Amino acid sequence: MSWLTANNHKLEYKWIGPSPDLAPTIVFLHEGLGSVAMWRDFPERLATVTGFGALIYSRTGYGNSDPLPLPRPKGFMHDEALKVLPEILESLKIRDAILFGHSDGGSIALIHAGSEKANKIRALILEAPHVFVEERSIQGIVAAKVDYENGSLRSSLERYHGANVESTFRGWNDVWLSPDFRSWNIESFLPNIEVPVLLFQGENDEYGTLKQVEAIQHGCGGLVKTVVLPDCGHDPHREFPERVLEDTDTFLNNVLNQGMKL
Repeated sequence: MSWLTANNHKLEYKWIGPSPDLAPTIVFLHEGLGSVAMWRDFPERLATVTGFGALIYSRTGYGNSDPLPLPRPKGFMHDEALKVLPEILESLKIRDAILFGHSDGGSIALIHAGSEKANKIRALILEAPHVFVEERSIQGIVAAKVDYENGSLRSSLERYHGANVESTFRGWNDVWLSPDFRSWNIESFLPNIEVPVLLFQGENDEYGTLKQVEAIQHGCGGLVKTVVLPDCGHDPHREFPERVLEDTDTFLNNVLNQGMKL
């Protein structure tokens, strides 16, 4: 594990494969309760398949990174996309990036790619991203709160977040359940996204419906390829790793090496 500083916070990160001057870099943006360790071996497998480098890091408040100041603002994903991520890409000299974003990480990828700071981005790989708040999202997050307070979720998360576990969970759960967050919406960023997008969505996702997929398909300014997985929940790369690896490798080979053919 290595360390970097972004937005005045110390963040843990891991690098796999070739350096940025030798190959594109897949930047992994974890889910709302994720971390470097929670990706397990998936980044290494994807880096091996594609031949690209891979950067995995834990955002502030996650894993072994610095604690998260609470309460978290409604615009926390905007801050990550427009302040923290550009600083990380610059500090590690990443020139050609593919953003692989899961859940909150997917939303962060969309905000960044639709902003004026997206000059280093070549493609997006998204799993279960949100562009607006749905009732199913709220129901899933309420269920997570019950599990955290009365079930096994806290002990499961503690293995990955250690002393950060309380601020990790509250920093995600409290802001999503706050009344102000119901109006959160990032669809205005979509028309500016011109890089190719590969989007994975589980039919049984407990945090979102296919309305998210439809909004991204219709809203993005560039090519969007969608993969809707039957019998899949919120975690395609954990539930169907071989499918996600194969589809991602094929997609990146096509759009980066063969003139953006889908």
